[in-house]
Amino acid sequence: MLVTCAGILVVDLIAANLPKVSSPGELTYVPSGIKVHMGGHCGNVSIDLRKLGVEKGQVSATGAVGKDIFGEFLRDLLEKHGVIAHLQRISEAGTSKDLILVVKGEDRRFHVDIGANRYLNPDYILGILKDEKPQVFYVGGVGLTETLDKHLSSVLRKAKEFGCITFVDPVKPFMHGWDFITSSMRWIDIFHCNDDEVKEITGEGNPGKAAISLREKGANMVIVSRGERGLIAATEDAIIEMPAFKVPVIDPTGAGDALCAGIIRGFLRILDRRGWRMPDLSLERLTKVLLEGEAAGAACVTMVGTTTAVTDDNVSRILNEQGEKILSRHVKIRHL
Repeated sequence: MLVTCAGILVVDLIAANLPKVSSPGELTYVPSGIKVHMGGHCGNVSIDLRKLGVEKGQVSATGAVGKDIFGEFLRDLLEKHGVIAHLQRISEAGTSKDLILVVKGEDRRFHVDIGANRYLNPDYILGILKDEKPQVFYVGGVGLTETLDKHLSSVLRKAKEFGCITFVDPVKPFMHGWDFITSSMRWIDIFHCNDDEVKEITGEGNPGKAAISLREKGANMVIVSRGERGLIAATEDAIIEMPAFKVPVIDPTGAGDALCAGIIRGFLRILDRRGWRMPDLSLERLTKVLLEGEAAGAACVTMVGTTTAVTDDNVSRILNEQGEKILSRHVKIRHL
């Protein structure tokens, strides 16, 4: 197996282009209809990887869903995209759902039911890791996976023993703090979060300094995505600042997941079957991997839906149009 993804799975119920949000007791019609999409880091990244060209049978998704029609929907959608689905069926809660209301001209309003995600069992994940022994183990949406969060460090340590590259992408924790992340850093090869999250985790307002502080806790590389401002990455040797691609933004939902998928895809292009270690990668090659991740994130925002526009063709087009200019003129590398 090339990539085993684990973490949150969510059904997005999206009412877009609303004229307004209803007042109590009022009926508002949805002119564009109510759409149902895949959501959640694990599902998005696994589908993005397939759409970016990772071969069928080499990507799996592990998550917890309820014994309901929404769990069946997620299973069918994963399998439709050629992702191997390992779904833990939970009786204690239903499948997680996110009710997203989008008033025309306003930002999205999210209403999340965490649901079955909080019951995702670490032993269930370890059993799959033992069988698949992937080159990359991606864990997304920790912070909402209460049971897994408590054992994240031991799961990542075991993944390292299996020879996996570990990639962790959290969200703001529900009903607990960030300690489970900082205590797991020593077992993380690649850590991704956004501006707000890195500030909360470290207490440091400067994202570059915050990334360095997390690296000092053990992670091999820390990537902080900054939306329209691009990203900052901290490695053992350098801080890399990269601006964002310029594309029309239709729907930013899922851009961070697409970024992670693009980075993983970039690493897979240079991996061999004997494995790979962070110090073996030159800054030049690493910068190109990060650029591929940014292009996947840029492709994502050009259409409605978390995975709709993330395709190999779209990413290649964006890279061909803007990639060389960004690399030659706008990337800043500060050696440490």
